[in-house]
Amino acid sequence: MILNGGFVVTKKIHKKLHLLIVEARFYDKISNELLVGAVNVLQKAEVSYDVVTVPGALEIPGAIAFAEKNNKVPYDGYIALGCVIRGDTYHFEIVADNSCRALMDLTLHRQLAIGNGILTVEDEEQAWARAKQSEKNKGGFAAEAALCMIALKKNLEIIIKYG
Repeated sequence: MILNGGFVVTKKIHKKLHLLIVEARFYDKISNELLVGAVNVLQKAEVSYDVVTVPGALEIPGAIAFAEKNNKVPYDGYIALGCVIRGDTYHFEIVADNSCRALMDLTLHRQLAIGNGILTVEDEEQAWARAKQSEKNKGGFAAEAALCMIALKKNLEIIIKYG
């Protein structure tokens, strides 16, 4: 049994889930580590998933919106993976703020279950400390968050439907 969103959900329920991982490749080695962490969590939960890549963090929300609108492959949830490292310009704030805001907009306005694994850090050392599975494993955490939000959504739908 897996505890998600305050609800106990059996692996049998998880086996029916299908998620989309959207991975920004701008910092490809860091993204690879985030992806490994996310995939490990999904494999342990025995859920299926697809992976698509985009150039950078700003493109992640668009890819999720495209996937949701396409609807040929229905996804129960999404995992956003990427890294934004502060530089010498205002670009960091634009990318960090807008990618996060767009993910929240998708969650709030389209009721999508999204695990946000976009790192926003000062330097590569901080990025690796958060990406490595042996340390903070933020890719794995994003996958767990997506599963948690899916479970919460499904359980709330049951509560609302059956009172």
